[in-house]
Amino acid sequence: MSLHSEDRPWGSWHVLDEGQGYKVKRIEVNPHSRLSYQTHEHRSEHWVVVTGKATCIIDGETTVAGPGDCVEVALGQAHRIVNAEDEPLVIVEIQRGEYTGEDDICRLEDDYGRGDSAQ
Repeated sequence: MSLHSEDRPWGSWHVLDEGQGYKVKRIEVNPHSRLSYQTHEHRSEHWVVVTGKATCIIDGETTVAGPGDCVEVALGQAHRIVNAEDEPLVIVEIQRGEYTGEDDICRLEDDYGRGDSAQ
C-alpha cells in the first residue's frame, strides 16, 4: 500500500488510508476553485467538511456545507465540490466501493480542459 498525494489545478489531495473496498483522502480546494463535475462507476463518496465552506453540486442540486457537515454522493451521481470563498476548503473524503482507483472518473465538465481520465 503506497499512500500518496497529488497537486491538481484546483488544489491537492492526500491519501490518509486505504484498504479493501475503501480509500480516505484529505482534499484541499483553493479559494475560488472547483473540481470537475464528474461521476464514478465503482464508488460512492462521503464528504466531511473540516474547514471552510463547500458548495456541493450533486445531480444538479446545490447545497452548502460548513465545518462538521457531511454530504453523501451515491454511486453514479454527478457531483462537484466548489470553493466560492476567500479561504481554503479542507474536506475528508471517504470513498467506498469495489474499486477506488484514480482512473474511475468520468468528467462531465472541467474548468481545466481535462478529459474523462484522472489526469
